[in-house]
Amino acid sequence: MATNIKRIIYFHDRMQATAALIRAKRSDIDMFQRDIVKAMPETWEHMAKAHGYHASARTETRKPWFPDAELFAKAPNLLAVCSLGAGYDVIDVDAATAAGVIVCNQSGANKEAVAEHAMGMMLALSKKIIMADRAMRKDANIERFLYTGNDLLGRTVGIIGCGNIGSRVADLCKGLFRMTVLGYDPYLTKEQLTAKGIEKVELRELMSRADYVTMHTPRTKETFGLVGYEQLAWMKPTSYFINTSRGGTYKEEDLARILAEKKIAGAGIDVFLEEPPPTDHPLMAFDNVILTPHNAGATIESQDNVAIFSADQWMEIFEGKVPPRIVNKEVWPKYSARFEKILGFKPDPLK
Repeated sequence: MATNIKRIIYFHDRMQATAALIRAKRSDIDMFQRDIVKAMPETWEHMAKAHGYHASARTETRKPWFPDAELFAKAPNLLAVCSLGAGYDVIDVDAATAAGVIVCNQSGANKEAVAEHAMGMMLALSKKIIMADRAMRKDANIERFLYTGNDLLGRTVGIIGCGNIGSRVADLCKGLFRMTVLGYDPYLTKEQLTAKGIEKVELRELMSRADYVTMHTPRTKETFGLVGYEQLAWMKPTSYFINTSRGGTYKEEDLARILAEKKIAGAGIDVFLEEPPPTDHPLMAFDNVILTPHNAGATIESQDNVAIFSADQWMEIFEGKVPPRIVNKEVWPKYSARFEKILGFKPDPLK
């Protein structure tokens, strides 16, 4: 039976800003919060009636609320699942497609925050800022020239994944430090990368030429474990590895081994398979490694942008438009039929 009220369920407090923006503009969309732990039978009742699910990040999601085949089977009215940010690895995209559910992310909303975080890591590592700070807290008679760093000006950066964030890193590296920018991205052509001011190369060439390798890929079947010991060993002993993308895109134990063997100069890591990582994580043993708790994209400005991106996209979805950041376009015919049956009107055709 068709309905006039479109319902979006969410769990985490961080989505309240999105809900408030939608509430201020639309009376026909009810975006409501439920407790992820309490009142499970009641919550399942709400999930079964929901047309949209605004999913939390992987580290904040608890079973059985992962958007997977089991959840889709129990949510017959669900038309769309949106991720909190650019990453959507918390969502089983194949299962969503099989169920006729579209998957959307918020790619681009936090690109400035993540790009600046990656640049901050490059600067802090090159200038040995963290190492010097730690040493000063231990030794009043520090030998300052032990912490002589390097300039970024004119160096070479290699960017793995040249989408919204990777492209912004390229802009900053070129504009601020006149760096040579190499890019590895199988999904973009040479011409597309050239237009961004990036030289398209294969992964081995990027790793071996770059003074800084920085990862900006989603976590997918193709990128899981993309950088391991073999790839890290291609790097120069004076180069740095930085990852602000997703845990699992690099092999943590392999990075620790490379660092222990002194085959690279250091690393800056914001993402882990287990988040937060344990305090005895092997990467925490190195002074030349900067670690942050997956907060590269968490600035005040970026969170405001994410709320705006999310609210606008949800409203477009329930207006029957093709959302701007749909991940699984191949689902559109099945989704369209379900959309018309559930909401009573046809969505726009996919162009």
